[in-house]
Amino acid sequence: METKEHIRHFRELIVYKRAFDAAMRIFEITKHFPIEERYSLTDQIRRSSRSVCSNIAEAWRKRKYELVFKNKLTDSQQEASETQCWLEFSNACNYINQETFNLLDKEYEEILSMLNSMEMNSKKFCF
Repeated sequence: METKEHIRHFRELIVYKRAFDAAMRIFEITKHFPIEERYSLTDQIRRSSRSVCSNIAEAWRKRKYELVFKNKLTDSQQEASETQCWLEFSNACNYINQETFNLLDKEYEEILSMLNSMEMNSKKFCF
């Protein structure tokens, strides 16, 4: 597990990198969603996937306050779960295939696990 001694910036966190990469994959995939989904599913899944990253960044800057740090990690987990929900809708509507759904859903499960571990071990990250 990473700790604050090894990390100087949130962009160095493995969980941030993985969440950012997943959000960018979702961005690319959603370019091919139907135009009528632009202001609903496309917008929602892009927002939630990006919010995972932004909440990690905010958590990192709030390490001085352990409870706030943990709260922002919880927010990030909620956004990751929301992204999984939108992925399920995307699959059900046949905008993505089962393989793409499985890969991204698995990635978000691993991101969620990493965020949960950070929250459970918050003292290692906070000062």
